[in-house]
Amino acid sequence: MNTNANADLLVGIQNSMKGNSDVTYQPLRLFDTSCMLIYIESIVDTQLLHVQIASPLLNEERRGKDFAEFEHRLGNGTIFSLPFKQLHDSVKATEALVEGSAILYIESMPVLYSFTIPSYKKRSVTASENELVVIGPQEAFIEDIKTNLSLLRHKIKQADFKTKSYTIGNYTKTTVCLVYIEGLSKPNIIEEMDQYFTNLKVDGILGVSSLAEHTKEGRKSPFPQYQYTERPDSVAASLLEGRIGILQDGTPSALLLPVSLFSLLQSSEDYYQSFFAASWVRMVRFLFSAVSLFLPSLYVAITTFQPEIIPSDLLLAIEGARERIPFTTLTEAMIMELTFEALREAGTRIPKPIGQTISIIGAIVIGQAAVQAGIVSTPVVIVVSITGISSYIVPHLELGLTFRLLRFPLLIAGGYMGLLGVFIFAFLIYGHLASLKSFNTPYLYPVAPLVLKDWKDVFLRVPSSMMKQRPAAYAAANKKRQAGE
Repeated sequence: MNTNANADLLVGIQNSMKGNSDVTYQPLRLFDTSCMLIYIESIVDTQLLHVQIASPLLNEERRGKDFAEFEHRLGNGTIFSLPFKQLHDSVKATEALVEGSAILYIESMPVLYSFTIPSYKKRSVTASENELVVIGPQEAFIEDIKTNLSLLRHKIKQADFKTKSYTIGNYTKTTVCLVYIEGLSKPNIIEEMDQYFTNLKVDGILGVSSLAEHTKEGRKSPFPQYQYTERPDSVAASLLEGRIGILQDGTPSALLLPVSLFSLLQSSEDYYQSFFAASWVRMVRFLFSAVSLFLPSLYVAITTFQPEIIPSDLLLAIEGARERIPFTTLTEAMIMELTFEALREAGTRIPKPIGQTISIIGAIVIGQAAVQAGIVSTPVVIVVSITGISSYIVPHLELGLTFRLLRFPLLIAGGYMGLLGVFIFAFLIYGHLASLKSFNTPYLYPVAPLVLKDWKDVFLRVPSSMMKQRPAAYAAANKKRQAGE
């Protein structure tokens, strides 16, 4: 037996973990042989360690005759009910240690034994806070990837539901999981993401959004190339359409791909209401999403350059309200928009019990004070307020942020060039969207390119009984499955 080599394994672990006060080296002695249990107390299940590892070891000396018999039983796996691995170098042992394993060192044996018994604190499954629905499931993802996978497994009970796991980050060793349904998802997208995750070399990944930023898809447009969701039912429904999901340990949300503009304007609740109500709400959502993007710039452009478009009585009311205002309409709108953005961010950062109050009361008080002081006019306050309310109708945060960002260059274009500037900028946005692709899927599908058969779930939602085919842009034909059917 190479005792020196095994001693080197122990020394290697001790050198690597030097300076860590929560590393425990628990000495044991079996048949006059020195042993040691090595673990990080803060991340292992200590009760399981004592009951399933330490106690069986201590009982061996009373049960067995000599060390040879103990070694034989250890090799047969009859001592422990827990699964374990044999490790032959200190580097792998250290990696297992920091991931929540306990390492058993036996002086006279040339290997180390690793028992995976992690115990990380995690919260229970709760209702979604950002994607609320009145009707439908109330559960949301949490920071534990195993729990998130179990929520999906509970909804999709099929062997074709596949998962691929990756460990990313030189320091964080973060687990990332690719989920899809074999035969429905496009194989080329799966291969592309598999190659991307396999070759990704970074120090660490702390949020699932960081994964999106590292891909070429996430860097070429202000419009989101991935769909974020914290709802398991949304992920399950997307997988059934032929899309692909990405889960990350430590993040209570998932990424869905490919994505289109219209999928980002759909809400989970659309599918838990009657198709009449869902279609009406969706039309309202589309209308006010456009309002949130274009209303301020249209108001500034029309009142500044094309006032003849406005009815006479309304124009007189607007001009009367602006009579004592020292700023241009563009400056007014910019001041109020920036103020509203500041209040919105303040409401997000301020402690939750008072955040909502600050946002609402602050907007009312500041708007009223600004009007009374003659800094801004009442019509601008109304326009900005309607725009702010409309921005909350956009169901996905990333798309809402894009609209908020584009609102300012649209304002400038309308303030300096009138309706012509707004139309030019709108045309540029449309051209960008028409040329944009998310993993080879057109961003404006099924409007551009025009695929009428997939309009059943775009501007309106037809009854579920009429939606029997998956979107052609997402679904992949599985020849083997089709032959079986």
